[in-house]
Amino acid sequence: MAHMHNPPHPGLTLRDDVLPALGLSAPQAAAQLDVDPHHFLQVLNGNAAITPELAQHIEMWLGTERGGAARLWLAEQHAFDAWQAGTHRC
Repeated sequence: MAHMHNPPHPGLTLRDDVLPALGLSAPQAAAQLDVDPHHFLQVLNGNAAITPELAQHIEMWLGTERGGAARLWLAEQHAFDAWQAGTHRC
């Protein structure tokens, strides 16, 4: 069985790749997404999950052609969560 690498939290991808490419700050992006800025900052820092609702907001905001497909963001969150669960087994 292949060893899976530590996938990044998808919020870090938003913070480090998407927002800089768009030239936006976290508060600006939260306003454009119409989401709670505090919760969005928690997501960007990897301290909160991308929920299905947030993933839908991202898809409407970015569009699927720009990497915004909700299913992709949720798949990244699932991969991160699964890896975390696997590394914290008792």
